[in-house]
Formats: sequence, structure tokens, C-alpha cells
Amino acid sequence: MTDPYRPLKNAFGRFATGVTIVSCKPEGADPVAITVNSFTSVSLDPSLVLWCLETRASTFEAFMSADNYAVSVLRASGEGLSNRFADHAPTPLSADEREVWITGAPILKDRLAAFDCRVVDRHRSGDHVILVGEVLKFDAHNGAPLLYFASNYAEGPEAE
Repeated sequence: MTDPYRPLKNAFGRFATGVTIVSCKPEGADPVAITVNSFTSVSLDPSLVLWCLETRASTFEAFMSADNYAVSVLRASGEGLSNRFADHAPTPLSADEREVWITGAPILKDRLAAFDCRVVDRHRSGDHVILVGEVLKFDAHNGAPLLYFASNYAEGPEAE
């Protein structure tokens, strides 16, 4: 079957993005995580970020019920993690792969940067929901990012 959206996906793919793992910890449920490249900053004051979640994602209900999420920006060496959490039913993060800050959402230990967020808004638009979060805590480390361009991974320049 031919994908009728392939030409549009190819055009979108010409915009290089970073790659993140976004996770949440719904109350009374296990944490979940998903690979995301739709992450962006929104505002400095207040500190806000957003990302987009497809309504058909296996993690959709978990993210809709959680009041939190964490974004872990992947290092250039993170292609395996990206592929793992792009899967429909990925192996959950183990205790030695993650840490927890304020919200309880898992944060990757091996990361370039992280943002621990409280959900402040959700906007349904097309086949996605835009999740806006207030950054409660963040960090950044030196290193090169994992990039995604034209359906392929690449290594970005080293940041200090």
C-alpha cells in the first residue's frame, strides 16, 4: 500500500531536528516513554516547552492522564534509545538508566540535556495533541546531539 502522506513527510523531513525521549509518570501507573523530535522551547518567562503527541500513539492515554513529563535530549550515541522508544511497546527504562527529579517522570541518566515539566496546557490539533509544560528543573551537559534529517540519524556538532 502506498503512503499518501509520503511526499509531505519527505518535505517535513528536510527540517533537521534533535531527538528526545519524553516520559511521564501517571498517578497510580507505571512510567512510559516515547521518542519525539517535535520538541521546542516556547517561552523564557515563564519557562515553557512543548512537544506533539500523535493521538494513535500507544502512550497517548498515559500522557493524557499525567500532569507531568520529562524531556531527555539524546546524545549522538543515543540512536539505540531512539529506536527503542519509537517502537510500539518498548522495554521500559530500567532503574540504572534513569533518575527522577521533581515530577516523578523518568529522566535518562545519559543525556545531553533534560527538562522536568508540569503540564500547563494541551491543545488538540489535527491528529496530534500539543503538550505545553512549565519547566520546573533542567540541566545541560557538553557533547554532540543526535540529529534526525530525511529519515536518517546524524551527529551534530559538539557543544561546550
